[in-house]
Amino acid sequence: MDFPWVYSAFSVMLAYLAGSIPTAVWWGRAFHGIDVREHGSRNAGATNTFRVLGPQAGVPVLLVDVLKGFLPVRLLPNFSGLVVDGEGWMWLRVALVLAAVLGHLYPVFAGFRGGKGVATSLGGVLAVHPGAALICVAVFAITFLLTRYVSLGSMLAAVTYPLAVVLVFHESSPVKVGFAVALCLLVLFTHRQNIRRLWRGEENRIDLAGRNTGGP
Repeated sequence: MDFPWVYSAFSVMLAYLAGSIPTAVWWGRAFHGIDVREHGSRNAGATNTFRVLGPQAGVPVLLVDVLKGFLPVRLLPNFSGLVVDGEGWMWLRVALVLAAVLGHLYPVFAGFRGGKGVATSLGGVLAVHPGAALICVAVFAITFLLTRYVSLGSMLAAVTYPLAVVLVFHESSPVKVGFAVALCLLVLFTHRQNIRRLWRGEENRIDLAGRNTGGP
């Protein structure tokens, strides 16, 4: 397989650096004078930004975090010289998503203390498989509206992704199917503490304004 390894490695590094942009941390410091990692759930993601600073900060942080996963996957492969929708193309795209998500989880620009990668994962999935992404968003929205648990909505959306890819879109590419499973497992892993709190009935609920409505 003719694969431009130098450009691909460079692209993956750029995707990681894009994912490493600590949107929540920089926004909180620049406009509110606080580090969101010292408040709320102490997580550097959009959910905790909503919780600590409200929608006026949570919405832009969410949008930028989605773009961190979306833009590298949409833009960088176009200059790779790879055959569109070929095996190398697909491998590069999924590698870019995972690099961006890992950058969000372990940002080099914020002491490797990041968020849980859900918004950045969504951006990557929107680029790789927009139809499945919309189904995942619908599952998240319904779960959140019924339960007010962001974590539960995120995990159910993650589980929905490989199911939608296989059962709804009948995806035949082992690269895309394997990627969907891997991303699902990664999201579940980053939410392992939330799973424990949900099991004990101690997880925070959040209303549409970002305020806690229950839990510790």
